[in-house]
Amino acid sequence: MDLGLNNKIVLVTAASQGLGKASALSIANEGAKVIICSRDEEKISKSAKEIKKQTGSEVSFFQADLSDKEDIDKMVEDIIKNYGRIDVLINNTGGPKAGFFDEISDDDWISTFESTFLSAVRLTRAVLPSMKRNKWGRIINISSVSAKQPIDNLMLSNGVRMSVHGWAKTLSNQIASDNILINNVCPGFTKTERVEDLVSIQAKELNISEE
Repeated sequence: MDLGLNNKIVLVTAASQGLGKASALSIANEGAKVIICSRDEEKISKSAKEIKKQTGSEVSFFQADLSDKEDIDKMVEDIIKNYGRIDVLINNTGGPKAGFFDEISDDDWISTFESTFLSAVRLTRAVLPSMKRNKWGRIINISSVSAKQPIDNLMLSNGVRMSVHGWAKTLSNQIASDNILINNVCPGFTKTERVEDLVSIQAKELNISEE
């Protein structure tokens, strides 16, 4: 299936594993030039090599902390300097920790807001000038089904991801005239390391098998 991504410049964040890595792999298979990032330089370097080996596509990587505005701005600046533009942005982040309301501190809320919501806002703000110049762009926020139907014990994710949806819907009306689309993707439970960890935690709390 041709998705029209051949030679497009695509940035996929938090792509050292899980849905981010799987997205980058699929996009690279379409012939796109893929840039991936993660805060863990060793893991993201390994992922870039694996994706390149499997697809034969051009894959580069950055070490970047998505909760740090300076890291985001520097990364996007370097990508545009090297490639001339960014055509597609896939906003992905690792899921926040699970927990009950009385277990979650203000610092937990602030950290989740910065890494999940503000990272998407800052990345989008950084790439929009390039997309507007080219009168074309696609922005995809990898969210969660929890934004539609809250999942027990995922207090942080349930609360913050809904704000991503409201922001994206509002922004979509403001950038449509520049031929830029922004959409939210809401996957359910997918067998990633993150979900396996959540299943393990819940099984221990309930004293039952992970099966």
